[in-house]
Amino acid sequence: MTDELERVAVLSDIHGVLPALEAVLAEPDVATADRIVLTGDIAAGPQPAEVVDLLRAQGDRVLWISGNADRELVEYHRGERTDIPDPIAPYAATALRPDQIDFLATLPKTLTLSVRGLGKILFCHATPRDDEEVVLVDSRPARWAEVLADLAEDIRTVVCGHTHMPYVRLAHGRLIVNPGSVGMPYGRTGAHWCLLGPGTDLRVTPYDIPTAITRLVHESAYPEIADWADYFLNSRASDTEALETFGLRDGR
Repeated sequence: MTDELERVAVLSDIHGVLPALEAVLAEPDVATADRIVLTGDIAAGPQPAEVVDLLRAQGDRVLWISGNADRELVEYHRGERTDIPDPIAPYAATALRPDQIDFLATLPKTLTLSVRGLGKILFCHATPRDDEEVVLVDSRPARWAEVLADLAEDIRTVVCGHTHMPYVRLAHGRLIVNPGSVGMPYGRTGAHWCLLGPGTDLRVTPYDIPTAITRLVHESAYPEIADWADYFLNSRASDTEALETFGLRDGR
C-alpha cells in the first residue's frame, strides 16, 4: 500500500479478551480510522475464536500482523510443538477452528504504511527482526542501535507491541511507539491502543471490568478463567514489576 493514510488505529496484544476489544472498536476514532492495524498476539486468551471472528468481520479495514503467541497457537494446534509457556495458550489453540488456525498461519510478521505527519511506518510485534525480542522504554541506546540496524533509511517510525506497556520515545532519530495492550495491560487498567496521524496519540478505553470478568467466567471454558480474568483485567501486574521482569531479556 503506497497511498498516504490520514488516521490509523493500532490495537496490540488483544489476547482473546472480547469485552476489551468490543470497547475499543466502539470508539469513534477507531470506527472512523482509515485502517486498523493489529500488531500481534491477537487470539491467545480466553475467547480466541470470538475475537478472530469479530476482527475478520471488520473486513479489509483491518490489517493483521502475527505475534509470537499467534505463531505458537498455530504450531501447537498443528502438532509442531508440545507445549507453550503461557498457561492459557494451549486452551486457546484448541478453542480455535481449523479455518482460523489456517488464517493465523498466513499473517505477515511486519507491514509498512505511510501515514500523514509520520511518513513511512514499519509495524511489527516485538521488533522488526524478531517476534519475541524485548525492547523497552528505557532500553539502552546501544540496544536500540542493534535492533534497528537493518531498517531502511526511509522508515522513520516503528510501531511495536509485545511488552503490554504503552510508550513513545526517540531512538537514534526514529520514533518508537508501543500502544500497550488491549486485553492484558500492565500497570494501568483499561484497553490500551494508539491513534496515528498526524501525530501519535496513546489512548486508553475504560470499560466495565467487573462485568467483563463475569462475562468471561460465563462464556469462556478455560478452567482457570476466574483467576486469569481477575489478574489481567484488573492489571494486577505493575509496570515496575513488568519492567523488572522484561529487563532480564533486554540484554542489560
